[in-house]
Amino acid sequence: VQLQASGGGQVQAGASLRLSCVASGQSFNTYAVAWFRQAGGKEREFVATINWNGSNKVYEDSVKGRFTISRDNAKKTVYLQMDSLKPEDTAVYYCGASPKGPVKQRIWYDWWGQGTQVTVSS
Repeated sequence: VQLQASGGGQVQAGASLRLSCVASGQSFNTYAVAWFRQAGGKEREFVATINWNGSNKVYEDSVKGRFTISRDNAKKTVYLQMDSLKPEDTAVYYCGASPKGPVKQRIWYDWWGQGTQVTVSS
């Protein structure tokens, strides 16, 4: 599976962005897909994940109510709608795919996209 993340940018606090993760490969529609983020000097942290058919979604506490993960298997794409952005959301955002299911642990994600930068200014 190959993943391509896009949609990042530089915005003001309170604005919205939608990230996209487009996949290639036959088995993508059977995998869970997650978004992680990595701020400068910090470890990559979990943001949100979605199971293969979109029926199960898990969010990190700090983004609940502001971010929404979704997928369109016909387009082999997973989205992360980010609303009410805060400066602390500034990071490089990565999408990953896992055959295990919608888990939070990075170790279970076998394939990764290249990352897209999100910068939120106050």
